Amino acid sequence: MGVRLSSGPATRPTPVSDINVTPLVDVMLVLLIVFMVAAPMMTAGVKVDLPTSNAKPLQEPKPPIVVSINAEGTVYVNQTAATPDTLLPLMAQEADGDKERRIHLRGDQTLAYGRIVQTMGTLNDAGYARIALVSEQPPK
Repeated sequence: MGVRLSSGPATRPTPVSDINVTPLVDVMLVLLIVFMVAAPMMTAGVKVDLPTSNAKPLQEPKPPIVVSINAEGTVYVNQTAATPDTLLPLMAQEADGDKERRIHLRGDQTLAYGRIVQTMGTLNDAGYARIALVSEQPPK
């Protein structure tokens, strides 16, 4: 027994064309929580064995300058021993004034990491920015 109050024809409901953003907001909040929980775990300290690596060697037009530090702490530029006073002049001679030349820094495994970083800092302060730490391939 429905009574019609309007005198015009019956109107059909039209579909709503608005986008429902509630599910989008829910997904974004879940992703935010997941990343907030996962980010600290990705930066946690992990034991790393630096002397070995599976990385492929880089191919460059000019051979890199090899700076080596043996277990006693003696620094060598290519095959020439250097003291702290002669390191930078010897580097300038080997690089022929090219500060963009690649430098491979090799440090003995038993050497304190601080000694390697100190040498890297000395080279960086002199303007050599392309310094790479070198490691060996792991035994198979």
